[in-house]
Amino acid sequence: MAKNEAAGLELTERVVAINRVSKTVKGGRIFKFAALVVVGDGKGTIGFGLGKSGEVPDAIRKGIEDAKKNLFKIALRGTTIPHEVMGKFGAGLVLLKPAPPGTGVIAGGPVRAVVETVGIHDIRTKALRSNNPCNVVRAAMDGLRQLRNADEVAAIRGKSVSEILG
Repeated sequence: MAKNEAAGLELTERVVAINRVSKTVKGGRIFKFAALVVVGDGKGTIGFGLGKSGEVPDAIRKGIEDAKKNLFKIALRGTTIPHEVMGKFGAGLVLLKPAPPGTGVIAGGPVRAVVETVGIHDIRTKALRSNNPCNVVRAAMDGLRQLRNADEVAAIRGKSVSEILG
């Protein structure tokens, strides 16, 4: 998405994780902070960013700015996702499964932040292997990027939507 499109959207921000890193110097310890932030409009647009600073509010602000630069749209089907998908990044592996209406969001911390911010209300997920929040968020984003609705699949295969859905 272009920058002018990001300015027109009503985005909600969610801090997924804040990491404190210390550096020992002659005079003592110096603390720095890294904030992992997810932003979305609740209608299928999502982005995430990582901000680093000496103060927590500055790190969050930088993370939000970074997230707004990396927005993308995903395919939704009502309140859930169109099909099952596995997202991978590094050691992170996230399974995303569609769920019937009324199921709610069944997800752990980082994945829950991602799916709620994008606007998914019914989904089952499982974070496999890594529990590093940064890798889990990136794996969930990878899974969401892989989603295709029936119109896109029909266009790729050169068929009608009714033939795809059966």
